[in-house]
Amino acid sequence: MPRAYIGLGSNLGDREATIRAALEALEAKPGLTVVAVSGLIDTEPVGVVEQPRFLNGVAAVDTDVPARGLLDVLLAVEQRFGRRREASLPQGPRTLDLDLLLYGDAEIDEPGLCVPHPRLHERAFVLGPLNEIAPGLEVPGKGLVQTLLARLH
Repeated sequence: MPRAYIGLGSNLGDREATIRAALEALEAKPGLTVVAVSGLIDTEPVGVVEQPRFLNGVAAVDTDVPARGLLDVLLAVEQRFGRRREASLPQGPRTLDLDLLLYGDAEIDEPGLCVPHPRLHERAFVLGPLNEIAPGLEVPGKGLVQTLLARLH
């Protein structure tokens, strides 16, 4: 059963409560078990900077749901918590952001699905929590998480 890693983020409303409720919603899905959750960190927005600060973290899940199906689950959970990707500014404020960061050691580049996440290696707010729950993890095609994180500091 592949282990996938999901980026967690929120900058609208009760950020922590939303992320915790989203994790419960994921745990309730058949074929998906949340096995680890990093601490949540308060971060500056990236891209559109005129917006509230984010709360970010990472969850590890074991799943028998294929990568495309897992992405569909993540998008459905986002919608359940008020996220409307089609109606919002890219990198703008959002109630919930669930990104499929890694799916086992798969490298996938399809329309609408890119794994590893294309900017994972550039984001300390993802690499730090990822290193917390999976020290020694390798990002396919990029290197060890701890090495990638050290390059950003």
